[in-house]
Amino acid sequence: MAASLIKLFITAALANAPVASGGVVTTTVDPAVTRFNAVITGGMIGGAVTTIPADDFLDDNGNPVDANSLPAVPTDGYINVYVNGVLQQEGLSTLTTASLVLATILATAGTPVVLEVADFSNTDSTITTPQTISAPAIDVTT
Repeated sequence: MAASLIKLFITAALANAPVASGGVVTTTVDPAVTRFNAVITGGMIGGAVTTIPADDFLDDNGNPVDANSLPAVPTDGYINVYVNGVLQQEGLSTLTTASLVLATILATAGTPVVLEVADFSNTDSTITTPQTISAPAIDVTT
């Protein structure tokens, strides 16, 4: 007769699932919002676009902006463009560090333009109180 192997048979059942409780996450948002203003001149208007060079803008303090010194569109943020006090649709403007280009054929010299740049990249989340997770209870039957 051939020898046979007797295997140990065990069953396990989860008596109590782990439970998570508590825990606090603190998120700090420190947006950087800058605004710039300019007035459209006749030389900025050309065909289907109006191009406002960076050095035609003034910052929030009334200081001139240097050429190629406008902020880029932030990855974690947005820009708002106001023409004559009216918020414009997103697709009607293109911002580079060198200029703001408005897709318009109706620009008029003397019209004020405000550029607002909101950058939320300075956001941080920290676990200030770790979560407590109970160990599962397992019933083993042999």
